[in-house]
Amino acid sequence: MKKERLYEKLTDYQRASTRLVEATKLQIEDDIVYDGVIQRFEFTFELSWKLMKMFLEYTGISEIKSPRATIREAYTYGLIDNGEEWIDMMVDRNKTSYFYDEEEARLIYEKVKNHYSYLLINLSAKMNEEIDELKWFGNLVTYGK
Repeated sequence: MKKERLYEKLTDYQRASTRLVEATKLQIEDDIVYDGVIQRFEFTFELSWKLMKMFLEYTGISEIKSPRATIREAYTYGLIDNGEEWIDMMVDRNKTSYFYDEEEARLIYEKVKNHYSYLLINLSAKMNEEIDELKWFGNLVTYGK
């Protein structure tokens, strides 16, 4: 895998996480706002674990098959600070995919607005640092030859 692909994935993720945060700031005038935030949350969460997986594979950690395994490895590596919060986020994301309960949707919306969106934005910043470090390290290796 090339670094360029990792950069592309990071850019997609940053765009999605920023749009999720923007959506959580909208005034709730209609149920469509809840639905839109939850849909953006689903999409952003999917991008987050796939980005982490791609990064971990790039660094040599392979055989990661699921979001849960990716979260565990990302926590061990230091990409995320609290693996349990990410597991909770994954469970809530899965709830949004398999059934629709208006009360549950509103609870998840509140979690996204008040907590999950910050975890996702923090990942964006951490991934930026980590990928920049890879870039710097890659330049160091290139110049050292």
